[in-house]
Amino acid sequence: MKLYLLQHAYEYGENLGHTEIKTLGIYESKALAVLAVENYKHLPGFCEYGEDCFHIDEYELNENNWIEGFVAV
Repeated sequence: MKLYLLQHAYEYGENLGHTEIKTLGIYESKALAVLAVENYKHLPGFCEYGEDCFHIDEYELNENNWIEGFVAV
């Protein structure tokens, strides 16, 4: 089963050195996630940023999505 994660992300601060990411919802179809963007983009705060700050990612339920390690910076 596929799910669609909707997030809003933007950079701010000196030299755009910080990133703010908000998880807005998880949807059972991409169409529902796109509809949610239409609703969110008119709300205070969200309307101050471009629509390109909204990100929809597809995930398979019960599947590992990060299969490699990471390095702390």
